Amino acid sequence: MSDEIKHECGLAFIRLRKPLPYYLEKYGTALYGLNKLYLLMEKQHNRGQDGSGIASVKLNVPNGYAFLNRMRSAVPQSIAEIFQKIGLEVKELEKYQKDISQHPELLKGHLPMLGELMLGHLRYGTQGKNNVEFCHPFIKRDLIPARNLALAGNFNLVNTDELYQLLNIEPGEFQKQSDLAAMMEVVHHFLVKEDELNPNNASIVHVLQKATPLFDGGYTIGGLTGNGNSFVMRDAHGIRPAYYFANDEFIVAASERAAIRTTFNVGENEVKELMPGCALIVNEEGAFQIHQILPPKERRACSFERIYFSRGSDEKIYRERIALGHHLSKTVLEAIDYNLKQTIFSYIPNTAEVAFYGLVKGMEEYLNQIKIQRILSWGNDITEEKLQEMINRKIRQEKIAIKDVKLRTFITEDNNRNEMVQHVYDITYGTVKKNEDTLVVIDDSIVRGTTLKESIIRMLARLEPKKIIVVSSAPQIRYPDCYGIDMSKMGDFIAFKAALSLHKKRGMEGNLIELFNTCKEMERNNQLHTENIVRQVYKPFTTEEISAEIAQLITPPELNLSVEVIFQTIEDLHDSCPTNTGDWYFTGNYPTPGGNRVCNRAFMNYMEGKNIRGY
Repeated sequence: MSDEIKHECGLAFIRLRKPLPYYLEKYGTALYGLNKLYLLMEKQHNRGQDGSGIASVKLNVPNGYAFLNRMRSAVPQSIAEIFQKIGLEVKELEKYQKDISQHPELLKGHLPMLGELMLGHLRYGTQGKNNVEFCHPFIKRDLIPARNLALAGNFNLVNTDELYQLLNIEPGEFQKQSDLAAMMEVVHHFLVKEDELNPNNASIVHVLQKATPLFDGGYTIGGLTGNGNSFVMRDAHGIRPAYYFANDEFIVAASERAAIRTTFNVGENEVKELMPGCALIVNEEGAFQIHQILPPKERRACSFERIYFSRGSDEKIYRERIALGHHLSKTVLEAIDYNLKQTIFSYIPNTAEVAFYGLVKGMEEYLNQIKIQRILSWGNDITEEKLQEMINRKIRQEKIAIKDVKLRTFITEDNNRNEMVQHVYDITYGTVKKNEDTLVVIDDSIVRGTTLKESIIRMLARLEPKKIIVVSSAPQIRYPDCYGIDMSKMGDFIAFKAALSLHKKRGMEGNLIELFNTCKEMERNNQLHTENIVRQVYKPFTTEEISAEIAQLITPPELNLSVEVIFQTIEDLHDSCPTNTGDWYFTGNYPTPGGNRVCNRAFMNYMEGKNIRGY
């Protein structure tokens, strides 16, 4: 998307089911598991660039030796740094014993991160700061192995304060900024209680059954215990994604199906989806089961996974993004008055390319129908020249904009910075017939509209098209997210700004005050979670009215140029992405009560002039 937002952490889990010498003999290295963990994380690096971390558990370690270890990094290339450090440690060991890599158990004893259980995480900081202390996994240590816990996840919780109160814990400054810290306290609390009841035989199923009903949010979490138990679990609505694969050599889980397929070279149907409310639980012997921990609720898997976040190398996601673009073709044809001769199609940014293919496919289908009708209308009056001209008609596609990844806007003074932002993209000159061609560009989604106004529209205007049509493969983003995407402030959304502008133009500002007072009253009665009041902000206006107002807001005032914005419909979104129906950021229909509370709080913050998070 042209407006970058932080989002979606990534999880990677591997449990080796054979002794380390097996992998040395079959694959030529005792580091097989670590190598695969690196690939699994690297294939998901799009999911988190604020830091990463790994934890490992060694099985059958003599008393007095470390069995749970962790490495984390918050540098720009954090995955590479972690695994480079491990590589350097191996080289250092080889100085003292050249063939140590041929002795897996000896290598295991001297290389901290070499173990049979591995948990990796990629972080996008939706809460907390971006220093290394906030990188997952978090760990809790104890003298009793079964009470040691490493935990990581792709999630946000919206009830961390309540969790601390439940455990009668006064959180420190660090704990207040990390929802994983709150989750860790809860899971570890029940892990200790379970171990007290069943020493050395604690049931992870019981632990999760007691802990996870307390969490309000969307999550996929992974955990390792010091005695060799492990788990990966998904929330009851399936908001955050999780997939797994198992054979007799290893068990693996990750946030993206394609990452598992590529890393381990397995077929699509071999990688299973971990269903909502279920946990993949592996015991210390390496046997695994899928347990239904929470009763499954209405499936609300995040639709942004399919629109933008997950990598498009997954064949289902690829087809769905094609469909997103294809569904928009009829509306776009109407907007250009079916004049394909004088319309150029392009996309910004590169992540919108697949949806662009779908849009062009729809245009080609229409053009082919026209060709057939015209040729049939000629009857016997067909000449080679006429036929050649008709067959050679194509949809005009151009690479209009190229992002200059080397350009950085170091200057922060507003006027100078806006000038610099305009040049983040380079344009391709000579592609547009001035004042004749309409330019249609497709984007994944439009969040803030800032980049469109300050960079893309200004840049495209230099080509002097007759009209610019911006097409979003996602519907209007109207509401904050609180389940893993960093969209928590109402004032950031161009759709919200458009609604406010319409209220002002029509003398309806009083409605906003009334809604604000309603939220304040609900807050006093502890009812802020019961209803999404912010829906009433949009109710007086049609989707088309808000789209038209967005078009005005993203058009720089000094440009004498017609700009139109077309958004995906909710109905076509669900038709394109039938398994991921989570749409609360578009519709305000939150799957948990905490979502309503966050949304109402974000509106109150805006009305009070507070530029802070809604949770």
